[in-house]
Amino acid sequence: MKKFLLVDTPNMFWRSRYGSRGESFEKVGLTIHILFSCLKKSWDIQEFDHVVLAFDRKSWRKDVYAPYKANRYVNLSEEDVEANRVFFEAFDSVKNYFQEKTNCSVLEHDGLEADDIISWFIQQHPQDKHTIVSSDADFDQLLADNVSIYDGIDDTITTKSGVFDYRRKQLTDKKTGKLKVPPDPEWSLFEKSIRGCTSDHIFSAYPGVRLKSTKSKTGLLEAFADKGKQGFAWSSVMLQKWVDHNGIEHRVIDDYKRNLSLVDLKNGQPEFIMLLLNDVIQKCQNPKKIPMIGFHFLKFCGKYQLTRLSEQSKAFVQFLSKSYPA
Repeated sequence: MKKFLLVDTPNMFWRSRYGSRGESFEKVGLTIHILFSCLKKSWDIQEFDHVVLAFDRKSWRKDVYAPYKANRYVNLSEEDVEANRVFFEAFDSVKNYFQEKTNCSVLEHDGLEADDIISWFIQQHPQDKHTIVSSDADFDQLLADNVSIYDGIDDTITTKSGVFDYRRKQLTDKKTGKLKVPPDPEWSLFEKSIRGCTSDHIFSAYPGVRLKSTKSKTGLLEAFADKGKQGFAWSSVMLQKWVDHNGIEHRVIDDYKRNLSLVDLKNGQPEFIMLLLNDVIQKCQNPKKIPMIGFHFLKFCGKYQLTRLSEQSKAFVQFLSKSYPA
């Protein structure tokens, strides 16, 4: 059994950005520092056979659902536009570095998002162990006996058996004092398909629906429990109708199916996207043999004044030099 570290690179890069302070160049340097530190800590927790970095391109979802992520990068000030330009340049520089100067796999393609690639990589490697590096709750649906999630910003590891810190100490809920319970993959997918996602601009299939049932309305928990039989509770939710602000009538089950096709990372992609994902995953199975990885790492650190990282170069080279296991 091989062990893979699967990095949701856009998520980690942009989340690190918004946790950084200072002028643009300083923020870029700190953002890159945080990204690399997350990778190193992942390696410290458990050594891996190979690191895979997944990147976004324009998503196929935009072609089937026009509002998808349409709320991003709108009404920006000139200062925000310039800051984005600087960070996008740095992001491309990071991608090129991993692609050209390390043995890590860099996977991207027009039409694909990082979460599509990560999900498909796992499905193409069912006998191997995978750790996803991301803070995106979309990956909760992928939790399995061989799949865990490491949030490198919060330093938490989520597995099917519990939620832990990086020392593998099980965490407790501060409100209840009880051990934190990991998310149920099937429930996570169901709830997001109903509630939608504000950050991705996916509209709710049933605005205002309650989690628990009332005397007059069936709640999501009861509908989910009835999902297999699709009896009264399921139908009571799914056959509801509502009217949006434009006066258009919606049926919950129709919008639920639309949302499910957008957020289901295992089965939601169209067939042509699945074929494309197969090709992308296949390409990484040709091991890279990049020379002088330590030298290139120090040079990259010098470009962004990453002094503390350069002082630990040997630790980073350990995983940057790991080729795809043949």
